[in-house]
Amino acid sequence: MMKASEIRKMSAAELEAKLAGLKKDLFYLRMQHATNQLDNPMKIAETKRDIARVKTIIREQQTAAAK
Repeated sequence: MMKASEIRKMSAAELEAKLAGLKKDLFYLRMQHATNQLDNPMKIAETKRDIARVKTIIREQQTAAAK
C-alpha cells in the first residue's frame, strides 16, 4: 500500500509509470483470481485503491498547473 505523501513527491513521469505498472499488476491479479491461483484476494482491492490514489494526485497536479 502506498501513502499519498509518498505519491505526491513523485514527478509527473514517475506517476504515469507507476500508474501503468499498477494497471499491469491489477491485470495479473485478476488473471490469477480467475484461475484460482490468487492467495490473497484483498490484493485486488489494495491495487485498485493505489490506482485511485495515483490518479487523484495526477489530477491534483494538473489542476494546480492550470491555475
